[in-house]
Amino acid sequence: MPTTLADWLAHAEKAHAVSMELTRDKVNFTLERVRAVKDRMGLRFDCPVISVAGTNGKGSTCAMLDSMARAAGYKVGLFSKPHLVHFEERCRVNGEMVSGDSLAEHFARVEAARGDTVLSYFEFTFLAIVSRLIAEAPDLVILEVGLGGRLDAVNIFDADVAVITTIDLDHVEYLGPDRESIGREKAGILRAGRPAIVADPVPPASVVAAAEGLGADLWLVGRDFNQAGDRQQWAWSGRGRRYHSLAYPALRGANQLLNAAGAIAALEALRDRLPLTAQAVRLGLATVDLPGRFQIVPGQPAMVLDVAHNPQSVSALALNLDQMGFFPRTRAVFGAMHDKDLAGVLARIAPLVDGWYLSDLPLARAAQADDLAALVRGLTPAPQWVSTHPNPSDALYAALLASDPADRIVVFGSFYTVGGVLEKGLPRLSAPHQA
Repeated sequence: MPTTLADWLAHAEKAHAVSMELTRDKVNFTLERVRAVKDRMGLRFDCPVISVAGTNGKGSTCAMLDSMARAAGYKVGLFSKPHLVHFEERCRVNGEMVSGDSLAEHFARVEAARGDTVLSYFEFTFLAIVSRLIAEAPDLVILEVGLGGRLDAVNIFDADVAVITTIDLDHVEYLGPDRESIGREKAGILRAGRPAIVADPVPPASVVAAAEGLGADLWLVGRDFNQAGDRQQWAWSGRGRRYHSLAYPALRGANQLLNAAGAIAALEALRDRLPLTAQAVRLGLATVDLPGRFQIVPGQPAMVLDVAHNPQSVSALALNLDQMGFFPRTRAVFGAMHDKDLAGVLARIAPLVDGWYLSDLPLARAAQADDLAALVRGLTPAPQWVSTHPNPSDALYAALLASDPADRIVVFGSFYTVGGVLEKGLPRLSAPHQA
């Protein structure tokens, strides 16, 4: 039996790999296998559970929920995915990722309980993390849904509050070709009679119909909760409660206010079980931290890290970059999966980028840097520089060598792209262009 986290992850990849077929009538598209193992393990949360689904903004929403609840004095368990550098980032207790050693025994529990049941890597690791979180006896658990919602392993738990963030086209081969189809899959996390927080300002009709059909307690942004503000502060209002004079969230970006509003609504829906003070809201939003979401790295040249990898999130990234001010040149370090809308992604940010440093990534489904280069060379306006590199670190180093102190570098795309430049810690930037 494996004994270390690294050994267990290798075991999960080898022994429990379940390829996801592209048709919905395959055995992989079911929760019965993972639910059976969960029941054999006796996994159950004795505290409120918030599940968060959506295309963009899930990680930020989960981070804000976690930060505000901890500021109120609650012990919080958080499951999120994917990770940037360390697998342990997926399992956090009171804001800190757990140790790999503490996860090993919970992987062993899953292995003992599964018997002949075949689990995917995600299902296997998710059950181990859930077991670890339950052992902490938290006051609140936050679960970030992965791909979709209806058939995601997170959905084996009935959420006390479900949050759906903004929805856009992504993973269309699994979830459907349009927002209505994707929204229907995301709405699978909703439960009858329980709060359903929809933070998308223009939600697919399928989400609203699913909530109403279930009899969920539907909270719509613009109807059941709102936010408004100026350059200095903002305010939130909901069902009979208001928060005034709020500082903007510590997470940068124009889209974060919408994520914050949805997070506050979710905690308000749990007020009878987890009361929240205005000070906890203020402190939680002011101190929230989430690497890789429009993260600005100190030093020269300016550097931005962002895991934006679909047209909607890259549009938000482009808006945020445009609002940063003037930079003589912007160089982009980019790598992504080949199943993304790469043409749409590149077109949204192309007007802001002067040079491209394209990276291979260590996954079979990653787009090759040479293929990305062919797409980039066809952009309008045509970029001044295009180069390819075997990994994100090399791509970043090349961009740094070519940059002046007044320039800007944006590292974006897959989690593996941003994680690749963070493997050895936060890059140290200075005028001599040394990482």
